[in-house]
Amino acid sequence: LGLIPTPGAAQATPAAPTALPAATAPSAATPVAANGQLEVCGTKLCNQRGKPIQLRGMSTHGLQWYSRCVTNSSLNALATDWKADVLRISMYIQEGGYETDPRRFTDLVHSAIEQATARGLYAIVDWHMLDPGDPHQNLARAKTFFSEIAQRHRDKNNLLYEIANEPSGVSWSRIKSYAEQLIPVIRAKDPNTPVLVGTRAWSSLGVSEGSNESEVINNQVNAANIMYTFHFYAYSHRDEYLQTLARAADRIPVFVTEFGTQNYAGEGSNDFAMSQRYLDLLEAKKISWVNWNFSDDERTGAVFKSGTCANNGPWTGTSALKPAGVWIRDRVRTADDF
Repeated sequence: LGLIPTPGAAQATPAAPTALPAATAPSAATPVAANGQLEVCGTKLCNQRGKPIQLRGMSTHGLQWYSRCVTNSSLNALATDWKADVLRISMYIQEGGYETDPRRFTDLVHSAIEQATARGLYAIVDWHMLDPGDPHQNLARAKTFFSEIAQRHRDKNNLLYEIANEPSGVSWSRIKSYAEQLIPVIRAKDPNTPVLVGTRAWSSLGVSEGSNESEVINNQVNAANIMYTFHFYAYSHRDEYLQTLARAADRIPVFVTEFGTQNYAGEGSNDFAMSQRYLDLLEAKKISWVNWNFSDDERTGAVFKSGTCANNGPWTGTSALKPAGVWIRDRVRTADDF
C-alpha cells in the first residue's frame, strides 16, 4: 500500500483562479522572524543560529481543486489561530494540475509563496508528482518550473523546495539520479534554499515496496543542504514504518512533508493513538512535519467540514473542523521552542 492521497473524479470543482488574493502584512513575532534562513546541519534542520528546530504546519490540497481554501482569511487563521510555522504548497503535476497550464499553476505557486512570506511562514514548494511514479517523466517540466521559482524567490529566507512528492515503482538509484540532475539547476539560481528529496515507495523510505532506509543511507544524493522526505498515514502505516523512521532519522536528515491520522488514502477512521506515537518520535528527534490537508474535501483527512471553503469560513476556532482538524490544530499550536 502506498501513500496515495489522490482526490477522486468527484472532486473536479470550478477552475482555480490565476492568482490568490493579495498578501497582507506579517506580525512581528513570526516563525521566519525567529529563525531566518534554514540550513541542514548534520541530521537536523537548523535555524540561522545553527539551532536544530522543528517546524509544524499544514499542506494545501491540490491547487487545481482547492485553491478556494487558500485565501487571505484562511491563511491568516493558519498563521495566527493555528500558530503554524510552515505552509506546504501542493501543486500536482498530472491529475489536472501543472501539465494542463504551466503558466497558471506557476503563478498560483508564486502567489502562495508571497502569501506565506507576508505572514512570516515558511513555504514548501511541493512538486506533487504522483502518477507516473518515475520522477524522470517530469524532469524537463521540473527544471523549467524550479528555475523560475528559484530565480524569482532566491532572496527570500523562508523557502524549501520539495522536488518529488511520492516516487513509486522505481528504484532509489533512479530517484537519486533525478535529484542529481535537478538540484544543480536549482542551485544555479538559488544556492541557499534547502531541497527536500522524495524517497522510494510513496516517500516511505522504501518500506511500502519491501525495502528500508539502508538504500538511502548507503547511497545518498550527491548534494549539500538537502533532506529526505517520509510520509505516513497512521491507520495504515504501523510499527515497521515508525521504526524505519526512527532509525533513519539518526543517520540522515528527514522531513515529514505529509502525514495523516487515517489510512493511506486519507480516508476512514482516525487512529489518534498511533498518530501520537509518531508525533512523539518527531518531537524527540526534532523532525519537522506537515499534515495533509488544509481543505474541505469530504475525506476524513481534510481538516475542514465540507462547504467551509465555499462559505469562506469560519476559519478560526474549531466549529468548522472535523475530528482530525481539531486534533491536528491543537498539535500545530504547540510550537517548538525556537
